[in-house]
Amino acid sequence: MEGMNEFVKQRLDKLNALKEIGVEPYGSHFNKALSIEKLTDVFKEGVNVETAGRITALREHGKSAFLDLRDSSGRIQVYVKSNVIGEDSFNNIFKRLDIGDILGVNGESFKTRTGEMTINAKEITLLAKGLRPLPEKWHGLKDIEIRYRQRYVDLIVNEDVRKVFQLRSRMISSIRRFLSDKGFLEVETPMMHSLAGGAAGDPFKTHHKALNVDLFLRLAPELHLKRLLVGGFDKVFELNRNFRNEGISVRHNPEFTMVEVYEAYSDCEGMMRLTEELFSYVAKEVLGTLRIKFGKQEIDLTTPWPVWSFAEEIKNRFDINPDDPAVDWIEKLKKKGMDFKGKDITRSQIVNIISEMLEPETKDKPIFVIDLFAELCPLAKRKKDNPLLTDRFELFIGGMEIANAYSELNDPIEQKKRFEDQLVGQQGTKKIDEDFVRALEYGMPPAGGLGIGVDRLVMLLANQPSIRDVILFPQLKPTT
Repeated sequence: MEGMNEFVKQRLDKLNALKEIGVEPYGSHFNKALSIEKLTDVFKEGVNVETAGRITALREHGKSAFLDLRDSSGRIQVYVKSNVIGEDSFNNIFKRLDIGDILGVNGESFKTRTGEMTINAKEITLLAKGLRPLPEKWHGLKDIEIRYRQRYVDLIVNEDVRKVFQLRSRMISSIRRFLSDKGFLEVETPMMHSLAGGAAGDPFKTHHKALNVDLFLRLAPELHLKRLLVGGFDKVFELNRNFRNEGISVRHNPEFTMVEVYEAYSDCEGMMRLTEELFSYVAKEVLGTLRIKFGKQEIDLTTPWPVWSFAEEIKNRFDINPDDPAVDWIEKLKKKGMDFKGKDITRSQIVNIISEMLEPETKDKPIFVIDLFAELCPLAKRKKDNPLLTDRFELFIGGMEIANAYSELNDPIEQKKRFEDQLVGQQGTKKIDEDFVRALEYGMPPAGGLGIGVDRLVMLLANQPSIRDVILFPQLKPTT
């Protein structure tokens, strides 16, 4: 820490010296017409150019120096010579620059003897003086916790990190483009709800002073999007932020991004085909291939994808049927070595535990998991041939659940009964969303609904092991 303080003191001394000679160390406008990448793409020798970026390397040679200037798009070399920019500018400004400072450069383009594209600076403009030194070039920013807390430094020094978030941006743009080309309307629905609904989970609670009411950050936009189907929009989607007051892990962040898609007159099968098309399109757009690497796995996204029955699998492995009472489930699972340690565990929790145990072993291909139990899916239609199961899928890729879809329940009487069944035995103040039931009573067309975890899809396509690596500012425990 003492060393860091000394480095900061040295930079503060340079800052004050610049101010004393009338140099503004935090400049304003600079005419940066082209990014460095564009500048190098159209590079011609002998042309006057100007650009700006952060100094990432500095090599002094007496009365001259080479520096590397970098922006979000790329890097270019700059040659600074005292008899070109002037002795005063060289000694009083350039000599007080450090790695990490942001600099504007105007000069003539040329190539060095080794063929490197370079700007021969005629004029330099200090745009921002960095007071803290960047991590050492070869050691970098290795501490994962610091990288997440100080993402701004992480982005400066780690090019691979910048590429992940550039990929994320391209991926989201391609999702929008695909759905728009398919005729889906992008909409925005409320992020604060008077009732917590649309998905399972614990909500974040807040209070609105003017209305004097408690509100909840949304668990999911589902119920509002289906109200739009009632209102006459046949195809809608929303790229949305959801909030769940639950644990944090390599696959969970309390604030996360999803895309939810609803199509009138479609169903679960239609959503399967849409999902295959969407994922294939996005992978080709951002990676140029359907064969991707995730960790040590090689995954082939070529369609069609296999289907796997949850109900059949737990019947085969545990002799559990969807209509067995919970006490029988526990006994059968205990015989298979699962220890519940005397906890009063709910049927839903049991199924979640089994889901983790049965997470598909196939890692080299996406897989649709179907035949999930109706009591766990209050918003999905039941299967006609087995009303204990729902017409729903969960999509697993690389061992992660990345998407799920339903044939949406549009029977208002059945929907209200499901909501009532959900409340049985629950503590607290959870209520039925009567307005949603009322909306269904006006008539909602049969529909398919799809939800995709955008953060997890970025993890997959960017080959990142943790959700924190694909969220710019993940939630962390406060340091104080």
